[in-house]
Amino acid sequence: MSIVTPLHLPQFVRVAETARASVTFFLDGVPVQALAGDTLLTAILTQQRHVRRSEFSDAPRAGFCLIGACQDCWVRSEDGTRLRACSTPLREGMRVLTRNDVHNDAHSDVDNEAANDATTDASNKAEAQ
Repeated sequence: MSIVTPLHLPQFVRVAETARASVTFFLDGVPVQALAGDTLLTAILTQQRHVRRSEFSDAPRAGFCLIGACQDCWVRSEDGTRLRACSTPLREGMRVLTRNDVHNDAHSDVDNEAANDATTDASNKAEAQ
């Protein structure tokens, strides 16, 4: 189960088609299992209660239309690519982020270091003049 969901309760419980091959993917950095042929949305919701947290209110979102017509199920790959979970087929080894803080934290140290370097460079130039 994903460590993201309190109490580790999934939104979806699989009751049929359980004989398909297993696929491993990474959900917020945690290796989890789903079944070949699942969409990302199905794979995520069989692991936790929501697909992502709203970027506006941090409220949990579990998808709305489930057919690709709304904007409610967007998640990101670890490289920052946006993925529509309801229509993206799951692939072995996918690395999916459902939390903004996971992606942002990974880059915030780099961004902060770059900002600090730029400030230091500017200070050094000012002192040299």
